[in-house]
Order: sequence, then structure tokens, then C-alpha cells
Amino acid sequence: MPVISVINYKGGVGKTTLTANLGAELAYRGKKVLLIDLDPQASLTFSLVRPDYWQNNLATSKTIKQWYDAIASKANLSLSSLIFEPAPMKSYARRVGGRLYLLPSHLGLINVDLELATELGGANMKQSKLNYLRVHRRLAEGLLEPVFGEYDAILIDCPPNFNVVTKTAIVASDHVLIPAKADYLSTLGIDYLIRSLNELVGDYNDFAELEDGGSDVDKIKPDILGVVFTMIQMYAEQPIAALRPFMQQTARLGIPVFGTTLRENKTLFADAPRSGVPVAMNTSAAAEKVVAEIEGLVDEFMRKLGM
Repeated sequence: MPVISVINYKGGVGKTTLTANLGAELAYRGKKVLLIDLDPQASLTFSLVRPDYWQNNLATSKTIKQWYDAIASKANLSLSSLIFEPAPMKSYARRVGGRLYLLPSHLGLINVDLELATELGGANMKQSKLNYLRVHRRLAEGLLEPVFGEYDAILIDCPPNFNVVTKTAIVASDHVLIPAKADYLSTLGIDYLIRSLNELVGDYNDFAELEDGGSDVDKIKPDILGVVFTMIQMYAEQPIAALRPFMQQTARLGIPVFGTTLRENKTLFADAPRSGVPVAMNTSAAAEKVVAEIEGLVDEFMRKLGM
């Protein structure tokens, strides 16, 4: 059960689109996939579920916000009880035996992050470190339920920042996937993101070595699965010349970079959420090249994970 966090500091880089299409294509290939939406904007949720359905059926009782709230109030609520199978994807994925599930987000998740931050303090340094481990392990502990071991992959759509909720996703993850546009601002923050990841891992593992009460906590070592360049402008089926220096600059950082890129197609990607079916499932001639890129990306993704 590989757990993969999809993250970039910068918004608008195709993070949610990448997560939805990775999940959909894996499900189409017969895999059982869970998508966890940790972004308060809930874009992944609304890419698979209509807002009115979310409001009437999910908002008050079936989002990950309820789970974080339940832990804070010491209520008994399992993370798995909040999993939901979006109806529009059922007929597509089930044709080949795959399944795509969603753990929906909530617009109020941003308040959860503030509440988690207040739990990080302690009467002394040792207590603060133990609280740090407890808070940051929250999602990892939730994913220990046996039912999560039945998934072939779990993809977490993280917020475009490095707040406490994002850190709980990283601690729970085996891998990190970084979507990026090939432009100055999107690639500028990748190196900083890597440093932040390394700092989190270092701090967490140092605290995990506490002799009293922390020695049974496993250390973490999420690896960088790679950078995926999205929203690429193409000319003669190649990225335009203006984008190539930024792609090369990222490769020089020593970070793995996926060979497959996803081209920009505002019509296809913007319209897909209305139907609740990601572009990966689109069989029209207009989507042929985009779908072929998604398929190539998933080929690479599965090779990297040994799936």
C-alpha cells in the first residue's frame, strides 16, 4: 500500500488535476485506489462530486475534517468510515475491475490546522517533542486500520503550503510527488520544498529517538518520487523553447524528473470536473493526445513504485 503525497508550495500547477487523473487511470487499469483530499479548497473533492451533492450528503458527516475534529474531542470515529465512492467513476473503473474511492475535504479544514498547531506546545521540551510526534503522526495512525492495506495506492492531495496538516500527510507517506509548471515561480520553490521536507524528516526522526515514550515510534523516510511538469505548451509535439530552461534547471537539482509531461488543454481539464470523470477516462478524439500522456505518466509512476 504505497502512500503518495502530491505537493507543491505554489498553487495553480495542476496538483489536483494530476492527482485525479493518476487515480482514475490506475483504477481503469484494475487497481483499487484511494484519494485523500487534504486541501481546504476541496478542489479534488469537487472534481469528483458535485458541490450540491457534497453539501447535502457529505459536508456535515463524511469529510476528513470530521475525523480531525473527532480526535480533538476524543470522539470515536474511524478514518475508514468516511471513505466514499464517487458515483460518476463507478461505471468507468468497474469495467476492468478497478475502484476509485475518495476521502472528501471540507472548506473548514483550514481551521483544523490552527487547532493542531495549538497542540504542539508543552510544559517542557520533552513534552513538546512528544506532542510534536503525537500531532504529526495523526494521519499515519489513522491509516493503520487494516482496510487501508487493501488499496493498491493511496494518493493525498496536499494544500499548497507546508502547514501542520500537510506535515501529517508527509509523515504518513512513503513517497512525495511534485507537480510543477515549467516557469520561474513554480520551479523556484522546488529546492525550498525539498529543504523543508528534509527538515521535517530530520526533526521527526530526532524526536522519535526519545528514550521515554517515543522509542516505539518508527522513523520516516519518504522519498521524492519525482517532479511532473504539467500545463506544458507544445509546438511540434515538443515543449516550447521558453519552457525548456526551467525543466533543465530542475533536473540539475538532482531531483528525479518524470520523462512524461502533461500538455496544457484548458478546455478538457476545466470541463472534466462538471461530469465528475477525469480526463483520463475521456475517449473522444479531441482528448487522444492528452490521454496518451496520462497513460505514459502512469506507466512511469507504476514502474517507480514496482506496481
